[in-house]
Amino acid sequence: MIKIAPSILASDFARLGEEIRDIDSAGADWIHIDIMDGHFVPNLTFGPPIVSMIRPVSKLCFDVHLMVESPETLFPALADAGADRLTVHPEACVHLHRTLMQIRELGMRAGVALNPHTPLSVLEYILDEIDLVLIMTINPGFGGQSFLPAMLPKLRQLREMLEKNGRNDIHIEVDGGINVETASLVIEAGADALVAGTYIFGQNDRAAAIASLRAARSS
Repeated sequence: MIKIAPSILASDFARLGEEIRDIDSAGADWIHIDIMDGHFVPNLTFGPPIVSMIRPVSKLCFDVHLMVESPETLFPALADAGADRLTVHPEACVHLHRTLMQIRELGMRAGVALNPHTPLSVLEYILDEIDLVLIMTINPGFGGQSFLPAMLPKLRQLREMLEKNGRNDIHIEVDGGINVETASLVIEAGADALVAGTYIFGQNDRAAAIASLRAARSS
């Protein structure tokens, strides 16, 4: 089944707890939390204290995407805050393998995020240390951007890589410009987890929005 991870970056921050309860009851699978530091990407968002505050609101997986420099400095605080999975960018890690091991040693699952320009080859020697690959179908840092169709071949190549290495258990997550039309394209290309912000939080009926993404298929 396709996993749906609403990105709270698109939620109403003044009602964050209520927003999370709403998407939880609407059928979300994961809660996607974008942490940005204003350096690795231009924007500045949440930190471990916010994760800790919202943890009691939902029992769903907290799928944390770290768009920060020196991400390892946040790992202990995020583990204490209740994060379930941390996804890091190779460009932000001096030693990617060591960074992933640190995440796992703290009891969390680990993922790697690939920007549009980042090649799949960075995954070659770390597949045993991850449970998710996040393919960015926009440039990271801001919500509401348009989907980049050029990432579809990359998704197909990633699925082939995982199949070749016997790692079909690794989730392929996609983030950026996801709606019903683009969801059908990325699912056909191999994605099994979709991050969506504006498409979900911008609708009154969030349950219908989530269901439409999960059911999306290429014609």
